[in-house]
Amino acid sequence: MRRLSIAEERWPVAGSFTIARGSKSEAHVVRVTITDGAHQGHGECVPYPRYGESVPQVIAALEGARVAVEAGLAREEIASAVAPHAARNALDCALWDLAAKQAGTAVWQLAELPRPVPAVTAYTLSLNTPAAMGEAAAKAAHRPLLKLKLGRAGDEERLAQVRRNAPTSRLIVDANEGWRPDNLEAMLAACAAVGVELVEQPLPADDDEALRGALRPVPVCADESAHGLDTLDALAGKYDAINIKLDKTGGLTPAIALARAARQRQLKVMIGCMLATSLAMAPAMLLAPLADVIDLDGPLLLASDRTPPIRYDGSLMYPPPPALWG
Repeated sequence: MRRLSIAEERWPVAGSFTIARGSKSEAHVVRVTITDGAHQGHGECVPYPRYGESVPQVIAALEGARVAVEAGLAREEIASAVAPHAARNALDCALWDLAAKQAGTAVWQLAELPRPVPAVTAYTLSLNTPAAMGEAAAKAAHRPLLKLKLGRAGDEERLAQVRRNAPTSRLIVDANEGWRPDNLEAMLAACAAVGVELVEQPLPADDDEALRGALRPVPVCADESAHGLDTLDALAGKYDAINIKLDKTGGLTPAIALARAARQRQLKVMIGCMLATSLAMAPAMLLAPLADVIDLDGPLLLASDRTPPIRYDGSLMYPPPPALWG
């Protein structure tokens, strides 16, 4: 018979992490372990207040599903048994890990995905003053792909400072819903002027209609506006790409379906993450072969990580070790 274990964990950030909505000093995660007596499957999720989810709520939902999980709940049944998407993610990933260990094979093979290979991840520069972001860019200028957190007054100067100090790095931007329709085109033009390749969620998810008629010299990626398959239709005409995060989709299983559906609609695919450990990055990395942009740098922003961790050689991210997941 299965046994379910649930653990609340806190992983300090190396320094601080700031976006347009506020700052964090730690990654507050929930780890799920499902064992059959001989094998253990693990999953990690990050309940996110922006989506109306909290750690206590997710733990309560998982406890509420304990009987069903321990009785043999299948991955295909998770959505009907658990409401919060973060909780679904932890369960889904733990069941994939358990199935792989039971079968003696890798998750990518069970899921009929391409074999994972090393891939370059974006490295995030936390939102700060223009001067501070310029200094951070100088320290990270050796990295091939930088992600700038923007969304407050002074973003034009932030862009200029980062480009000046990291002249050869590719740049992407995440405004985290911090811009408004009246400055949208000016900000997209400023991004284009310094060679930004992608802008995530410039407008609030409930006020993004202005994207439909706007000049978009830089491709725009839906993040807070995009969750599962049911949100794809609403993106048409407004977005050029979609950021797929397992905590939004509710696990690896729906994320695979979403990535394939986005490809069919000619949307670029970005694989993203919340601030979390290597255990959360491991299943997301299996989607890297389906993606145009990989943003799985969560562990690089923490003061410590799990053992064994995913290996990062600068910004080159390696497939997760089997002892971690998958």
